[in-house]
Amino acid sequence: MTLALTVVVPCYNERANIAPMVAALDKALTGLSWEVVFVDDDSPDGTSVEAKCIAQDDPRVRCIRRIGRRGLSSAVIEGALSSAAEHIAVIDGDMQHDETRLPLMLQAVRGGADMAVGSRHVEGGDSAGLSSPLRVKLSQTGIRVAQAVTHTHLSDPMSGFFLLRRDLFEVLAGRLTGQGFKILLDLILAAPRSLKISEIPYKFRPRTAGESKLDVLVLAQFAGLLLDKALRGTVPLRFISFALVGVVGVLVNILVMLVATRLGDDFGQAQTIGTIIAMMVNFQLNNQLTYRAQRLKGAKAWRGLALFMIVCGLGAIANIGIAKALYAENGLSLFSGAAGAAVGVVWNYAVSSTLVWRIR
Repeated sequence: MTLALTVVVPCYNERANIAPMVAALDKALTGLSWEVVFVDDDSPDGTSVEAKCIAQDDPRVRCIRRIGRRGLSSAVIEGALSSAAEHIAVIDGDMQHDETRLPLMLQAVRGGADMAVGSRHVEGGDSAGLSSPLRVKLSQTGIRVAQAVTHTHLSDPMSGFFLLRRDLFEVLAGRLTGQGFKILLDLILAAPRSLKISEIPYKFRPRTAGESKLDVLVLAQFAGLLLDKALRGTVPLRFISFALVGVVGVLVNILVMLVATRLGDDFGQAQTIGTIIAMMVNFQLNNQLTYRAQRLKGAKAWRGLALFMIVCGLGAIANIGIAKALYAENGLSLFSGAAGAAVGVVWNYAVSSTLVWRIR
């Protein structure tokens, strides 16, 4: 029988949900030829171990364990590109999506839709499974922004539950950013034409095991995706994030310096204190946002902080040296200062990516 459907399940620390997911899919997809691909970002709880244990007895189950890479969107892309099925579905690994809607989604695509999207916000849908007022607010904000950017009336553009033909996914794959958590929006923005989308209502269930991955930083990554699409990928999204974090560092430096001078420190001491604190703030923001997929923890974070401060110190030396050289040649202080700062940012970004947050 021709393989009709590959269900891609991106997961991190979802060991307790692996067996229930397989059992639920087995019940929901009766009569279809299907497989499930768990794409695990090297979860410390043994998610991949559980998936492979089940796969030993069930050939419909596969697992991709990723080392040194993390992120829902890129996990979906890898899982989808490993498929040879006619259709690909994406569903979260937390059991909050209703897998019983998959046959209806498949029917909609076979009936002519480019994509079927599970929606909590059409008649018959329900978003009661959102665990907190913060998650509700984040979801609502993301939906409004996504609708404005995509110029569509899609009721749930932030959904992580959808189905499409594999050949369409492969056409769009090369245009995807692979960043963040909102792969559906990435697919819609990557399409060279308006997609015909069928919305299938479903009830968003409460999570029964594991922890939610949705937080404010996810919304920040969502904003980054929109910026990347607006710039058409001409400037690396990670560099933009690194530079914006640098701006925050400058503001922190100035604020700390002003406070220190008012407390009686001379300018040199105040500037030194401000610089050190700004570097620490920059490291933390970059670790949590810019390099979220390679986030350093524990002892590695302390070593990374020390290395980051050395890198930034050398960048400051390069910044000052180049600015002085240019000023001596042309006497333009603003241009010389800006050029020195630009070189410093590029240096800090390049060396930080290579040494501090390098993929191991």
